[in-house]
Amino acid sequence: MAHHFPLTIHLVLCLSCVVTFSLAQSSNLPFKAVNLGCWLVTEGWMKPSLFQGIPNNDLLDGTQVQLMTTKLQKYLSAESGGGTIVVANRTSASGWETFRLWRVDETTFNFRVFNKQFAGLKGYQNRIAAAATAPGNSETFQIIRKEGDPNRIHIKASNGKFLQAQSDTLITADYEGSGWEDSNPSVFKINIVNTPQGEYQITNGYGPDKAPQVMQDHWNTYITDEDFRFMSSNGLTAVRIPVGWWIALDPTPPKPFVGGSLKALDNAFTWAQKYGMKVIVDLHAVQGSQNGNDHSGTRDGFQEWGDSNIKDTVAVIDFLANRYANNPSFAAIELMNEPLAPGVTLDNLKNYYKSGYDAVRKYTPSVYVILSNRLGNSDPTELLSFAGNFNYVVIDVHFYNLYSDEFSNMNVQQNIDYIKNQRASALKTVTTSNGPLSFVGEWTAEFARNGASMQDYQNFAKAQLDVYGLATFGWAYWAYKCQYEHWSLKWMIENNYIKL
Repeated sequence: MAHHFPLTIHLVLCLSCVVTFSLAQSSNLPFKAVNLGCWLVTEGWMKPSLFQGIPNNDLLDGTQVQLMTTKLQKYLSAESGGGTIVVANRTSASGWETFRLWRVDETTFNFRVFNKQFAGLKGYQNRIAAAATAPGNSETFQIIRKEGDPNRIHIKASNGKFLQAQSDTLITADYEGSGWEDSNPSVFKINIVNTPQGEYQITNGYGPDKAPQVMQDHWNTYITDEDFRFMSSNGLTAVRIPVGWWIALDPTPPKPFVGGSLKALDNAFTWAQKYGMKVIVDLHAVQGSQNGNDHSGTRDGFQEWGDSNIKDTVAVIDFLANRYANNPSFAAIELMNEPLAPGVTLDNLKNYYKSGYDAVRKYTPSVYVILSNRLGNSDPTELLSFAGNFNYVVIDVHFYNLYSDEFSNMNVQQNIDYIKNQRASALKTVTTSNGPLSFVGEWTAEFARNGASMQDYQNFAKAQLDVYGLATFGWAYWAYKCQYEHWSLKWMIENNYIKL
């Protein structure tokens, strides 16, 4: 027996470490947290000034444009949504008439169509078709804007000649004249429908010479030691930090992304420890894009994350868990922010969550693993029994009284009642006594009421604090800083709109 005695002691010690650590973890719960949004994953709507120095900053990657020929007064259209010729026979614009830009440089672009092919020059009679599955030289076009009227453009093809609409069904790249009059078949009016402003757009917009400095300056100044001091002294106990998949390939991530966000995340852990706060690392942007939103790191808004991306996404989680597993401030890791149904299937999501959980557990037995519920049309309880198979797991739900018609006509009291009834009920459905913990990982005190008073905002915020305070893992306000005052928890605290 004597031979086995040290091993027995060692096992007991290890188990007691786990128990002590997990009790320490639990004693912090529920967290009062804030999201450090727009720090390590850019969101232009929160800080538009980041994009101001980009030339042609209304023509970024993923910008959706519609192109009307002034001569025919009709829109260019990828016939059948792509796979065949480009025509100019529509008097109004919808999906087939909308092109997504891939930016090559500040004046040069590829045009991606509805079915994801790229428009390009076909050898036959210099016709334009949308059939290429990847862009090459033939799919690269220069946009020349008229001085003083930037939405009036010529489009130069790779053969050095301009696109022209010869007829409804004949679009060719063989015009050699000039001029801007309506009767000129090479003049188009560009209608910009949507300009995304995420990490891909800012880094590719500034380009490899300027982007590294712009991002470094932003990371160094947007969140600092002083912010952690402010947060901790105002009752916040944790931060949820959105990160992008490229952080795992720091300091030289694939272009156009730039290195440096990993050092910023390291700093956050240092500051959190200094002020007694915990860190929730949230994988907000994944390769392929899980929701098509700017903040998913997408190039053009197509949602393409699926089975083929699982291995690479797990590798990011593995990297982060390995790096921070022994850091006393590391409370939780969220495997993916806001997967969107039906594009992200439940099967793929569960396969990924299982593999991601296993990756984390290689390094730590009791850092919480957070599973985000799917957005879109999905059952809010769909992960509950699945999550019951794991230890120290959390279900994350996001609640905004925005982004849906049902909120646009509600008065203040109806918004508050909605929190106390529908939101309380929704939270209860994912809060179990012996299964995963519940987390309201995003919410805000902004709502769809113009002209609401300070008292209205205070009441709306308090109603949410009261209800979301029942989440067993806690809540995280979106966000700490934002150009829009009510979205900024820092502003809300400083101006007495909210008391934690």
